[in-house]
Amino acid sequence: MPDALLNMTGLDAHYGDFQALYGVDMHIDAGEVLAIIGANGAGKTTLMRAITGLLKSGPGQISHSGVDIGGLRADEIAMRGIAMVPEGRQLFPSLSVKENLMIGAQVGRNGPWSLDAVYDLFPILEERRDQQSTSLSGGQQQMVAIGRALMANPDLILFDEISLGLAPVIIKDIYKALPGIIGQGMSAIIVEQDITKALSVSSRVYCLQEGRVSLEGGSDTVSREDISRAYFGIE
Repeated sequence: MPDALLNMTGLDAHYGDFQALYGVDMHIDAGEVLAIIGANGAGKTTLMRAITGLLKSGPGQISHSGVDIGGLRADEIAMRGIAMVPEGRQLFPSLSVKENLMIGAQVGRNGPWSLDAVYDLFPILEERRDQQSTSLSGGQQQMVAIGRALMANPDLILFDEISLGLAPVIIKDIYKALPGIIGQGMSAIIVEQDITKALSVSSRVYCLQEGRVSLEGGSDTVSREDISRAYFGIE
């Protein structure tokens, strides 16, 4: 898709001698929300790492706004406008909530997201701004991780297992906040094991199975039977 915001063409990914992705073709358009589903070990996090430069990809395999980013460092990709909310949150334990949020702003991109905007989205973070980040609950830490990514003012934000390990009421609050995030005009890729949640907030869905795309379709048109076959590799 030549006009896509992000385009992946024949994407392979390796951890040493182990190949984790095999010729993945995907794209996401400006303003679109894309869901990535699949079982544990299907390659979802590997895909996120490849997009953000944490895992190197080959020339021509990933382009952002028409520019090949496969050989760029992670910080260079962040400065281009791609930010990730990583699995497990990965906050800096020695820093306060505010300090963790400000790290996202270091890429120096202009946009609507500031400390005040993040505090408006998640008021509890303003109350806890001077607390050590790891003293917060799991849900509040996830809010910090989301806020840190937003502070980079990306045009594409990646959510890797956004609801993993969180209580259902917290998951509901996080998903309730998503329209306010995406509504700022950015695109989003959501990696999620809760298929119903993933489909409810996305326009299209890809399923990965053993490092390959096993399903692509509209989130409101793919059937549960199609998803089951793609998810488990059932012929």
